Amino acid sequence: MTEATGSGTGRAQGTTRSSAINGSAVTGRVPYTVPQPPATIDAAIWPSIATVPSSLKARVAGRAADAIFKAAVRRLPLEVRYPDGTVLGKASSDEAAAAYPVMTINRPEAFATRLGDGGLIGLGESFMAGDWDADDLTAVMEVFASRVGTLVPEPLQKLRGLYLPRQPRRERNTEKNTRSNISRHYDLSNELFASFLDSTMTYSSALFPESGDALRNVAWDGLAAAQQAKIDRLLDKAGVKEGTRVLEIGTGWGELALRAAARGATVYSVTLSSEQQELARQRVAEAGYADAVTIELKDYRAVEGEYDAVVSVEMIEAVGFEYWATYFQTIERVLAPGGKVAIQAITIAHDRLMATRTSYTWVHKYIFPGGVIPSVRAIEDITAKQTGLRVRERLAMGEHYAQTLRLWEERFMAREDEVGAMGFDAVFQRMWLFYLCYSRAGFETGYLDVQQIVLDGC
Repeated sequence: MTEATGSGTGRAQGTTRSSAINGSAVTGRVPYTVPQPPATIDAAIWPSIATVPSSLKARVAGRAADAIFKAAVRRLPLEVRYPDGTVLGKASSDEAAAAYPVMTINRPEAFATRLGDGGLIGLGESFMAGDWDADDLTAVMEVFASRVGTLVPEPLQKLRGLYLPRQPRRERNTEKNTRSNISRHYDLSNELFASFLDSTMTYSSALFPESGDALRNVAWDGLAAAQQAKIDRLLDKAGVKEGTRVLEIGTGWGELALRAAARGATVYSVTLSSEQQELARQRVAEAGYADAVTIELKDYRAVEGEYDAVVSVEMIEAVGFEYWATYFQTIERVLAPGGKVAIQAITIAHDRLMATRTSYTWVHKYIFPGGVIPSVRAIEDITAKQTGLRVRERLAMGEHYAQTLRLWEERFMAREDEVGAMGFDAVFQRMWLFYLCYSRAGFETGYLDVQQIVLDGC
């Protein structure tokens, strides 16, 4: 991860990396305390966090953002507390105030300036810096996520292209850039991911047997089985059985390849993460499937050969919208006659995709550079117009992702000390918590969904 982008690992040099992969389980709902604001911030790692923007433009924008924010929250089911005792939001006059989430502004001027200077990037950065806090961060983010299209007055929304940043060209997912984009997230540390993932090391939505109210209370000890159920459904839909030649685009840490090999399939899996490749190969060898599974460090566009089934889990989001046609054309090129495709994809409403597809967000800057979440309509249109593939079946399971993220969030915070011992500082931990809660809020409110999509040739 390059410091020049303003993002960083927050990882101290020379620290001892934990060798433990998935220790004791954390079960049920796990209460935790939000990490305290960082006492010191390393400006070399976190330049945008260590210093509040101070230009005249930033200060003017900050005053405007402060006015817009205060006007917006006055009508929201939220309690916003300021150091001088001011309370804004419907909670200030509503009898149901006790049920509203609380957002505490610790440093009003810094918060407003960052918000004015960077929009939603500033919202996340101000949390990382400790300018504001929330006891229930997901609940606060849900309030904003459910009203994302109306928080800013419509006339100002039309001007967004004039003041909001666009994705840097260096982060476009060309074959030259993609390795760097992937590495900045997935090569952080296998131990970091193991601190909050279950024993399958699966970093995508699970599919739980529960539904309704029961789903909202699933516990940690059911997560591994739910991850395997998700994988098994994809393999079933792709027709993976003994003798099937499987291409997996995006290896993860190897669980899907292992389960496909256990069915008697041969698997060719590609990734751009050296850390994932190393651990996935190790897991495959230990399971005795080294002869059936090949894992290579390769861009999906460079894949050759012919496969009976192509499976890809939450990979399309990292492709970039300019390359979605290339992604599906590559799949079509290597798919054997009669073959099937099963992908799992995070999705967004088509109107939101069209409004934000070129925007540069907090998630791009700190978590997934170059990423764009597709809409179902975009997938259907691209495959229909630019390939011979057709969508045959879809399963929407966004509520399952919300609970998967809840379990990751609880697990991550339960291991706060271990993560710190790995060398990830307080700013990083607040960043990662914001990422998990920000994402969960998207699924809880329906702003985001996740789909299992089955395709085949005409």
